[in-house]
Amino acid sequence: MTKRHRLALIGLGMGSTPHAQSLIDLNDRVEVAAAYTRSTERARAFAARFAFPLSHDLDAIAADASIDCVLVATPPRSHLAIVECFARTGKHVLLEKPLDVSLERAEAIVACCRKYKVRLGVVFQHRFRLAALRLRTLVETGALGHVAVANVYVPWWRPQSYYDVPGRGTLARDGGGVLITQAIHTLDLFLSLVDGVAEVMAYAGTTPLHSMETEDTVTAALCLAGGGFGTLAATTASYPGFGESIELIGTLGTARLLGEQLEVHFHDGRTEHVGAAASTGGGADPMAFTNEAHRAVLSEFLDAMDQGREPVNSGREGLKVHRLINALLDSARRRAPVLVAALD
Repeated sequence: MTKRHRLALIGLGMGSTPHAQSLIDLNDRVEVAAAYTRSTERARAFAARFAFPLSHDLDAIAADASIDCVLVATPPRSHLAIVECFARTGKHVLLEKPLDVSLERAEAIVACCRKYKVRLGVVFQHRFRLAALRLRTLVETGALGHVAVANVYVPWWRPQSYYDVPGRGTLARDGGGVLITQAIHTLDLFLSLVDGVAEVMAYAGTTPLHSMETEDTVTAALCLAGGGFGTLAATTASYPGFGESIELIGTLGTARLLGEQLEVHFHDGRTEHVGAAASTGGGADPMAFTNEAHRAVLSEFLDAMDQGREPVNSGREGLKVHRLINALLDSARRRAPVLVAALD
């Protein structure tokens, strides 16, 4: 029989809701020992919805040897210090995306968890949707043949009121705009389906629809590491917000993943359809989605701890998408093609 883990939820802001719901769903495998926030107001609002023990003492949670893992859902700039706090006490870490605000800080987080021999998972829930899992199987089994073209499109919407919240869309708190905050989920899934991206030529900027420090729109041409080409477009200016999509054009068929729906057309005449239309948080309400994929992320993380292995969505996987985002923004600044740094 597997161990029932004791977990602390760190951060009780807007993004904590699907995590809390998932913890309740998996209460046969995990017990919430503490739910931490510095804010009395947030603690009160959270307690009205979830009956978890509240805490305002991060050091006490770190010192509690009965707690073996933490789920961190705080702003990106805070991640490195929080991970260091818990990793040194031997606690495994499931961390909301992105790893941190920069590639250097993200690499420091991965190195820290490696140093203290704790598991590190990143909340990239798009990988765990049923349609995405089926598409990965088609790719891995060669059912699509060689992927010659791969396109990714994230036409989301955020109203100006979203960016008027202090820190939103800033380098200081978030590390960037549409790429690192919104499109990162789809980019991570995209990278898990192709052999990697070798080179990019990108353009980035802020449209007249928003007043913000960082980019709300990025477009790019991609050279795939396995040969072939692709395109990328991501924005938070596409009112009222539409489902993100990934298109893989192979030598044996074409697959289109639109949100939680997969449509495949094989050259031999067969077709395949998986999933159904569902809200994915692409509109004015960032939390307009179910917690099913978040529950799957948490379940896989618990499996990784039980089996003594790295999570599927490990910190190393998280570094891949950070490196792609760095290359895209670097290319946009330089107005020149940029190679995407490969992992060692």
